[in-house]
Amino acid sequence: MREALEQPGLISLAAGFTDNPSLPVAESRAIIDALLRGRKGQSHLQYGTTYGDERLRSLTAQRLAQMDGRSKRDKGYEPSRVLITHGSQQLLYILTETLFNPGDIALIEDPSYFVYLSIMQSHGIEGRGIGMEPDGLDLASLETTLKTLKQSGELVRLKALYLVSYHSNPTGITTSAAKKEMALKILRSYEKPAGHPIYLIEDAAYRELRFAGTDIPSALSFHNAAARVIYTSTYSKPFATGMRVGYGFLPDPLLTAATRVKGNHEFGTANFLQQILSRVVAGEGYEEHVQKLRKRYASKARAMTRAFKKHFPDKVKWEDPEGGLYVWVNLPKRVKTDMKSKLFAEALKHKVLYVPGNLCYCDDSTRLKPNHQMRLSFGSASIKDIEEGINRLGRAIKKVL
Repeated sequence: MREALEQPGLISLAAGFTDNPSLPVAESRAIIDALLRGRKGQSHLQYGTTYGDERLRSLTAQRLAQMDGRSKRDKGYEPSRVLITHGSQQLLYILTETLFNPGDIALIEDPSYFVYLSIMQSHGIEGRGIGMEPDGLDLASLETTLKTLKQSGELVRLKALYLVSYHSNPTGITTSAAKKEMALKILRSYEKPAGHPIYLIEDAAYRELRFAGTDIPSALSFHNAAARVIYTSTYSKPFATGMRVGYGFLPDPLLTAATRVKGNHEFGTANFLQQILSRVVAGEGYEEHVQKLRKRYASKARAMTRAFKKHFPDKVKWEDPEGGLYVWVNLPKRVKTDMKSKLFAEALKHKVLYVPGNLCYCDDSTRLKPNHQMRLSFGSASIKDIEEGINRLGRAIKKVL
């Protein structure tokens, strides 16, 4: 962000912002006007509850059950299990504060969402990277890591596995339903020697931004999964990022503890934003907006991958995204991409910015962090800037190679 401000003409393919022209200004204005009309307008500007608006919690539970192909009466989808937060990031922070003690261990996708890695670090949590495959978590890597923790006596410090399960930030990978279900079974098999529950935190922030392929049910949909799955998501990305409203489905007693922590942070997520979103989600406009977003991001993703083929050397590899905002790019291993690398400096000279891939790996003493990858975002840049940005980045890569 600083570089973008200090360097006029810089094209940022780094920031994970959403598409500015598609933000729903007219729809939001109409809802806000209706909310502030009449006597009820005052109540919408008053404090809400710590758990969140009852109607929004109910609509959220109903929507997730519908996406998962389950009945809203099924265990795991009750509105009483929903906690509304200021974006899903606040929920991740609260969960970390609630679930972990300093020195505890979390299993993390290798690579993973680097903001969550910062949250872990701020709480003194150790990470263990779990390898990834094209359809998600490498189950053999998960099993090996758990066995190692058991043998070393460290399993008692393990509290959770964190997955960005849909169109992952940063890789764009979606974890298959079969792998999520098997991961839950593997985690449960290690609970007895651990002496406590081991949770699966499923971060589904990008689920509704799918523009290709088919949707996959959440881990909540599996038999007896509700007691171990923490499902987190957001309305920020599929509707408007300026409306920082996220949500989670939490098992007891974690829900009670997390709500108390949230109460210490604030009196509850902004009531006015919740009132706006409850009306958006209840109407037809929400689904229409999501469909428009999907088409928009599909067009941007195609523009980016077309530009790759035109401007990147053959040695540079990537997977075409099916959703989300990102493409994960692999360069030859001899080409470093970190902030001190020749490529990063050369990219800045060419006035283009990317996220170095090494930032997306947790600090895990059992392996070295890869340093030949980058995350590129097609979310906020225009198609014209995407094409020009990849042209500039391609020239920088060719020069370093």
